[in-house]
Amino acid sequence: MISEHATPRSLGYRFPAEWAPHEATWLSWPHKEASWPGKIDAIYGKYSEFVKVLASGEKVRINVNDEQMKAFALSHLKDAGADLSMVEFFIHPTNDAWCRDHGPAFLVNPLAEIKKVIVDWGYNAWGGKYPPFDLDDVIPSRIGAHYNIPVFHPGIVMEGGSVEFNGNGTLLTSTCCLLNENRNPHLNRNQIEKYLNEFYGVEQVLWVGEGIVGDDTDGHIDDTVRFVNEDTVLTVIETKKDDENYQLLQDNLRELKSMRLLNGKQLNVVELPMPDAVVYDDMRLPASYANFYISNKHVIVPTYRCANDDKALTIIQSCFPDREVTGIDSTDIIWGLGSFHCLSQQEPAV
Repeated sequence: MISEHATPRSLGYRFPAEWAPHEATWLSWPHKEASWPGKIDAIYGKYSEFVKVLASGEKVRINVNDEQMKAFALSHLKDAGADLSMVEFFIHPTNDAWCRDHGPAFLVNPLAEIKKVIVDWGYNAWGGKYPPFDLDDVIPSRIGAHYNIPVFHPGIVMEGGSVEFNGNGTLLTSTCCLLNENRNPHLNRNQIEKYLNEFYGVEQVLWVGEGIVGDDTDGHIDDTVRFVNEDTVLTVIETKKDDENYQLLQDNLRELKSMRLLNGKQLNVVELPMPDAVVYDDMRLPASYANFYISNKHVIVPTYRCANDDKALTIIQSCFPDREVTGIDSTDIIWGLGSFHCLSQQEPAV
């Protein structure tokens, strides 16, 4: 029995790096037309291709609203040639598809009697931008109840896309998101760091300042800086000086170069180009190669039908010699203002 006052960190649990072995990847099947206005039907082919690649190396667990949505999803996954023996469906109704942010944060302690627990952070659709979000907010607890594993409730808002982990005690995040007054206005930076330490099981929080233009999450880290091993990050940069992302990303780059890890080592910083601007309906979309997802066998990278696609895939492949880097066209998916990392949440193996 876990004490109601205990935190995951106090019990030896931690959030593993994304490249640690997965038992499964969790998704919430896309169904909210307002997230892809006029274009939702166009996303299912590439989304199903994403599932197909995932299912080649791990289970894929998909939240659906009802049996009708399950049947709809199955038809698309069959068309894509996905291994359906690796796909499991859960009747867990959702408001939207962004499982990185509303899905369960799984922490592990291989030495504990209960080896895996869930943290259910508060979820308010990025500062109350897209109500309703009541169904999404309870997804982690529903999954915890299904598996009969403990669920911790920190009582503050936190999204999975706003935090990045090296698996060795360090968490990377952005001030533009976590210190935004639309999340936890009653908390200062030190207080937020304490929550991150206690409920993700980390020892160190590193902060960059900025997110990219068009990102309605107020600057999630998974669009800008990603750990690829314990001491190396990929960070996106813009080479065109007249682009509105140029200075923002230069500022992040400068901050990253000054950071030190717990062991005193400087971060290795690998620069990743930005794609050409993706504009739809006169709106700049948050297209970024950094929104890749690391599965057991692959690194699945969003591509955008532009000249930098191949360059980005080559750089990412150099950082993951033990995995196959696979690009999937995300030009339609990004109209929803997120891509493959935003859509997925890993469940670690333990």
